[in-house]
Amino acid sequence: MTVGVIGHHKCNGHNMGDYHPESPKRLGAIQDQLIRSGLEYVIRQYDATPIDPDLISLAHDDKYIQHIFDNAPTTKDHENIFRLDDDTSMNADTLPAALLSAGAAINAVDLVMDKTLTAAFCATRPPGHHAEYNKGMGFCFFNNIAIAAAYAKKKYKLERVAIVDFDVHHGNGTEDIIKRATAHSKEQGYLFCSSYQYPFFPFEMQESDTPPIINTPLPATCKGPEFRAAISKHWLPALEKFKPQIIFISAGFDAHIEDEMSQISLTECDYRWVTDELKTIADKYSEGRIISMLEGGYALSALGRSVVEHIKGLIGNQ
Repeated sequence: MTVGVIGHHKCNGHNMGDYHPESPKRLGAIQDQLIRSGLEYVIRQYDATPIDPDLISLAHDDKYIQHIFDNAPTTKDHENIFRLDDDTSMNADTLPAALLSAGAAINAVDLVMDKTLTAAFCATRPPGHHAEYNKGMGFCFFNNIAIAAAYAKKKYKLERVAIVDFDVHHGNGTEDIIKRATAHSKEQGYLFCSSYQYPFFPFEMQESDTPPIINTPLPATCKGPEFRAAISKHWLPALEKFKPQIIFISAGFDAHIEDEMSQISLTECDYRWVTDELKTIADKYSEGRIISMLEGGYALSALGRSVVEHIKGLIGNQ
């Protein structure tokens, strides 16, 4: 199995404040753990390239895209900040980082589809799964995973694309974009599975077991066995029935027991388990094709360890 990690040092420039949990330190923590684990000698590492802005419209409203470009700060002044909401702001390095983060997803699709890689993990920021069709929120500006999924369908004519999201927060932006796409018969062929703590931000989710949306709420008391049971009951049968030609993962690690962002108590072993289950399905139906993108995860050591186990699962190490 050939697995790549795609990132870029300029993603560290995006900074929403010294005490903001979505910190540049997150990428450093991941890289440090990759080195400690020895995985850096096993994986291939790539520099992301910025996305062609025209491709952003695969998932977002043109007026919203223009709003982001028009308001992106251009001077590196601590006072020159543009706020989308109380939790989501842009400095002069944010737009370049967002273009690289979305670009990494496009790079991953091309590398996997041309068989250079079997699977890819995009270690980039800002994240994307809260960005809706016409609104950014929750630390997110562009919905990287939704853009990449639409790109895979359009360029490579894939008919069945699955997106799974195990971040502790519901992937409301991805659901919004998928619902809009599947409202038109010509854009069928998506399955979106999201697990999340409930009730919790963004407070908009509705439980669903009806494709194309499989929403799986988890109580704040949830631990590994309950998480695994819920995924086994709700996601895995839907994915087996759907037979995806490629699987995209919104990989959020903020349900870890060490992460103060939530109350759910998962460990890196649980992230390895869900990755192994998804890899089994990908090997069966998708020629092993998996593209994973970093979403949440704010306890730095736990984040790094969880990403290592996730990548080991993509590789298939036992």
